[in-house]
Amino acid sequence: MSSQVVSGRTRAGRREWIGLALLALPSMLLSLDVTLLHLAVPQLGAALAPSSTQMLWIIDIYAFMIAGFLVTMGTLGDRIGRRRLLLGGALAFGVASVLAAYANSPEMLIGARALLGIAGATLMPSTLALISNMFQDPRQRGSAFGIWAASFSLGIALGPVVGGAMLERFWWGSVFLLALPVMALLLITGPLVLPEYRDENAGRLDLISVGLSLATILPVVYGIKETAKHGPGAASLAALLVGAAFGILFGRRQLRLTEPMLDLSLFRSRAFSVALGVMLFGAFAIGGIYLFVTQYLQLVAGLSPLRAGLWLLPAAALLIVMSMLAPVAARRIRPGSVTGIGLALSAVGYLILTLADPSDNGLAYVVIGFSFVYTGIGPLMALSVSLIVGSAPDEKAGAASALQETSSEFGLALGIAALGSIGTTVYRDGVSDSLPADTPAAAETATQDTLARALDATEGLPASLANQILTPAREAFATGLNVVALISAILVAALAVLAFTTLRHVPPTGAAQEPEEREAPEALAESAPDTTASVPVPR
Repeated sequence: MSSQVVSGRTRAGRREWIGLALLALPSMLLSLDVTLLHLAVPQLGAALAPSSTQMLWIIDIYAFMIAGFLVTMGTLGDRIGRRRLLLGGALAFGVASVLAAYANSPEMLIGARALLGIAGATLMPSTLALISNMFQDPRQRGSAFGIWAASFSLGIALGPVVGGAMLERFWWGSVFLLALPVMALLLITGPLVLPEYRDENAGRLDLISVGLSLATILPVVYGIKETAKHGPGAASLAALLVGAAFGILFGRRQLRLTEPMLDLSLFRSRAFSVALGVMLFGAFAIGGIYLFVTQYLQLVAGLSPLRAGLWLLPAAALLIVMSMLAPVAARRIRPGSVTGIGLALSAVGYLILTLADPSDNGLAYVVIGFSFVYTGIGPLMALSVSLIVGSAPDEKAGAASALQETSSEFGLALGIAALGSIGTTVYRDGVSDSLPADTPAAAETATQDTLARALDATEGLPASLANQILTPAREAFATGLNVVALISAILVAALAVLAFTTLRHVPPTGAAQEPEEREAPEALAESAPDTTASVPVPR
């Protein structure tokens, strides 16, 4: 028997748990993909010679496209079937991974990464929505979301080690081919263990709403990116205004539609809205800092990709542990408090990262600080999913999970773009007046662009001159890391206060069940036949 009915709720059985293990694979793969690409940046830079702007687009176009299409794909899954969308996306992701692996120019790689983002947008909302459908019992659902978050953390843990080993033996594009066996397994076993679910009352997908959502998100992303890089200007301001105008049109259309693409009534739940915002800005901070930490380990500390990955393992292990422990703690402690404590720990980690410099002590500050950051982000990852998706009706789980992933991916992309641009600006300002007078023109241009290009450009120079160029370049890069870490510390500390104060009304997940567990057997028997009862969740 796949499931059983206890106290009016259908409890998941063996098939559901096997299905959860399968659904954890796309989550692990997408986080693996992010960490792999960051480690591959030095080799990728040497092979394709992208400019600093192209490098940022290579890294963040994936997350931008996911953010742009997630709401559309979440709603599409509710209409055509969440399993069908998941399997179609898995096939598309595998094809796009091959294109990325064999890209021979920055432009081709940017295009392939954009296709990966569109395909990736089908995976996460389908995954989370199916988990919400498969696990009706609140405690089981909380544990399932915790396992999902832990699988995401596991991908982050495996990424540096697996990627480092591959980059020492193969070319940079090989990291994309890791997606192929995972997607093949999902395509073969998915139809056997995953249920199909779609909203039978859903109307047709509104293509005008799809266009308006993209016209809202993409100009806003561009405007923020350009503002962070060049400061406020006519082009960036125009892009922000265009995005805001289309956003207003999108919102007004959703209010008029009988079956909107985005159900704005979801935002009436305080738990939903606050958790969504905290997830967005928490991801914003982690996206910006991860880019600098991985490059620091290789370009400043001089570690190989594999050794850099091994130094990241303590932080990733703590992230996995906290992702698993947070749902357990939330059964007795309010989720807002658990999340707030975690964010406070992350803020401490960011402050430690402000102390990193090119000296031998700098490596210790980076490893310890980043471990604190990841320790605190684990509860946010685990509990925000439950708060966001669990606070929505079952028939809206696809839309809610899409918004959850949109906030996460959009935050990561904005963090990479905005904080990455700020850190790059600090680096360029710091290195521009520090180069020796006899620096060759080609080496000067490369050094003022990125530290990765500086290392490549100084390979043929005399050792003394190369050292005079690279020493201030490494110091400027560390300063950029310090500035990004300070901004992140302030932001995350504010998020901790927000979680403590505005989510205090959400009870522990075990509080709603305790009275039922003490009911007499007769009461349990009377409630058992009602298998269609809705699951009470915090609002």
